[in-house]
Amino acid sequence: MTVTVRFAPSPTGFLHIGNARPALINWLFALRREGRFILRYDDTDKERSTDEFASAIAEDLGWLGIAPHESFRQSDRLPLYDAAAEKLKAAGLLYPCYETSDELERRRARARALGRPPVYDRAALKLRDEERARLEAEGRRPHWRFLLPNHDGDPFVTRRVERSWDDLCRGAQSIDLASLSDPVLVREDGSYLYTLPSIVDDIAAGVTHVIRGEDHVANTGVQIAIFEALDAVPPVFGHHNLLTTVSGEGLSKRKGALSLRSLREEGFEPMAVASLAVLTGTSHAVEPAESLHQLSEVFDLADVSRSSAKFDPQELRPLNAKLVHSLPYADVAERLSGLGIAETHPGGEAFWLAVRENCETVADAARWWRAVTSPQPLPVAEDDAAFLREAAELLPPEPYDETTWGAWTGALKERTGRKGRGLFLPLRKALTGEEHGPDMKALLPLIGQRNSAARLS
Repeated sequence: MTVTVRFAPSPTGFLHIGNARPALINWLFALRREGRFILRYDDTDKERSTDEFASAIAEDLGWLGIAPHESFRQSDRLPLYDAAAEKLKAAGLLYPCYETSDELERRRARARALGRPPVYDRAALKLRDEERARLEAEGRRPHWRFLLPNHDGDPFVTRRVERSWDDLCRGAQSIDLASLSDPVLVREDGSYLYTLPSIVDDIAAGVTHVIRGEDHVANTGVQIAIFEALDAVPPVFGHHNLLTTVSGEGLSKRKGALSLRSLREEGFEPMAVASLAVLTGTSHAVEPAESLHQLSEVFDLADVSRSSAKFDPQELRPLNAKLVHSLPYADVAERLSGLGIAETHPGGEAFWLAVRENCETVADAARWWRAVTSPQPLPVAEDDAAFLREAAELLPPEPYDETTWGAWTGALKERTGRKGRGLFLPLRKALTGEEHGPDMKALLPLIGQRNSAARLS
């Protein structure tokens, strides 16, 4: 059996880090098992779904390194859902209801006041044909509920009926269907709620594992029952904890909270984002993985905590820095060029290797490029000015290499008696316009003899 998973976003906004977590977890699960990953756009909300957001989702997933094996839109598959609905109707498992939302709320309130659970009483099943005709003549249109299999033939006498599953994250789980209302699958306007299209698509696409947020746990018993009603074997389920903000609030794409787009624009590496999004809220230490393949070998659904996973964007910076410090030149050359950093001397690989350990993001290299090519002069104390003139006199001729800085400063120490901060800081400030930064033994060959002489005078 080929493992097949799916990620099903609605193209109604940009992906945020909370969306990235299930997408990455599904991708890693499939990657480790050489399985398939399906991208399904849940775009039946015609008013809010847009092609722009659908394209942005694909782009953001690609940035993370997720390359779906298949993708499709629910809006193109309505005949499949219609056929499933007709099958359920023919079996007497999908029945029309005419109550308004206000009427239903009043019934729920009354049940709660009497100390009873606010479960739908299936009153619509008692309607005769002429009563339905009269309601429709009044302008009412039915919504359609799925009749849960929690009875022995008389739907008004329910009994405890459990649907159980071995959850990949939470272990043995069970839901009593008698404690639930028959779910609405079709709205009054004929459009579908999430449940039926999702199940139909999972069956048609051969999805073997449904891995999603824990907010769907309560829905799973109902969905298993619908899979069975459609003569399908339910998939394996896994419900992981949800990412929240540091303060514990849920993430919302409508508010643009921690969108992948904004994190990318801030210069974060995709593997820093992926590592934090996946490993937060697990028993693993949060360390940056170099690739999704490596992360797939580390992550296991059984290691996911039951408590919420608080995502702190401030943790991205040290993670990102660790990745940046090890990035080879080939991986950043195009981005450095976009920052105006030349490929030839004093740029290129030698420049990147000299400065990368002082960069939290690749874009930080621009600061050190300015330090090498066109630094802003810093104020110089009077006694330092004389020292810098002596330094210029002792400046060795080219060619320069990593030994030049040590030989030059050694000669300066011997002549002037300066050492430590008093020796090195004035030189760094004059040569780079910075008080700290990359190792000067690597920067001096990039700056060169002529530029150094001009900056010291």
